[in-house]
Amino acid sequence: MAVATATYQEKTDEQKAITEMVRQFVDNEIIPVAEEFDHEDKFPEAIVEQMKELGLFGVTIPEEYGGMGLDLTTYAMIVEELSRGWISISGVVNTHFIGSYLLMKFGTNEQKDHFLPKMATGEIRAAFSLSEPEVGSDVQGIKSTAKQGDDGVWELNGQKMWVTNGLGSGVVFVLMKTDPKSDPPYKGMTCFITEKEPWAEKTTGDFEGLEIPPKIKKMGYKGVESTELVYSGYRCSDDRVLGGAEGVGQGFVQMMDALEVGRVNVAARGVGIAQRALELALRYSQERKTFGKPIAQHQAIQFKLAEMATKVEAARLLTTKAARLKDAGERSDLEAGMAKLFASETGKEVVEEAFRIHGGYGYSKEYEIERLYRDAPLLLIGEGTSEIQKMVIGRKVLERNKI
Repeated sequence: MAVATATYQEKTDEQKAITEMVRQFVDNEIIPVAEEFDHEDKFPEAIVEQMKELGLFGVTIPEEYGGMGLDLTTYAMIVEELSRGWISISGVVNTHFIGSYLLMKFGTNEQKDHFLPKMATGEIRAAFSLSEPEVGSDVQGIKSTAKQGDDGVWELNGQKMWVTNGLGSGVVFVLMKTDPKSDPPYKGMTCFITEKEPWAEKTTGDFEGLEIPPKIKKMGYKGVESTELVYSGYRCSDDRVLGGAEGVGQGFVQMMDALEVGRVNVAARGVGIAQRALELALRYSQERKTFGKPIAQHQAIQFKLAEMATKVEAARLLTTKAARLKDAGERSDLEAGMAKLFASETGKEVVEEAFRIHGGYGYSKEYEIERLYRDAPLLLIGEGTSEIQKMVIGRKVLERNKI
């Protein structure tokens, strides 16, 4: 029997260098101030400017447009590191990443040339929008509409909900119903690239017809804004249909494809927050003493730490597999669903165990775990709830194993 002697490497040398750079940035610039920004629910402008300098908004954008041209696997590793510091920071780049993915895969050459260079530098940031006040997981039930006039310009009307970066973004990829009579409904949906003035609560001039109500107040995930978007007679030229004329009616398929990579993104965020919770638990359990010894020496705590560490590692491996499959050009809807389900639940469970290990101090805002405890539940909902993931996984498992 042959024996493999090559050294096992989880990351390439390039991936190691990039993740080490991001981890250092997180340790030095994000973790020390995250509590302050969370407490004040304040957008971390200075941190975002540093992220622009590091090129983090153009990680997956091709070099020809000014980006790094890195793969999804490397991007997931970066997101894990950012989320380890503060999950809101990963939220700043998440929707931007999905927007760039939509452009790279479905955009026309003109659309790519116009937007991607500015997105690579972070000059403009992107958001994307599916949900509405009465529509969450059932995307085919959206009510917002777009109607094309005789002059070829589309008029957008409707209300969108839960838009991360909704106020600060300069462009929003939004799904609208363009054929209300379509059967099935998803064939009558189109994705529009809607431009706006960043931080303007009511757009004017060329972007008139879009209003952003006050940001939604949340339990956690603070600092990065989540908003509604109200389109009221917003005019969108024909060349801002994602993919051009051929993109009309393709919006649902485009958005679902983007959600596949978005779920890898959320999975990486789950790994990141779980990793940080594990680190905090390991440190606290070795410092805190009860009955004359560190609580880490009590079997009950060691069992908790063992389960936490195992779940974090399993979530990371699932996330990496889903990302690598996508990078290889393979379908990864099943694997992305599994990674998102497991990693988001792991994030919640590991944070809660770290909270328990901290005892009463975990309930105090003086300790970082309190913030993580409020942030983690978001991942159970974003990019499809755990229940939706189970539906996706169940269907795909049956499809791949027909008898």
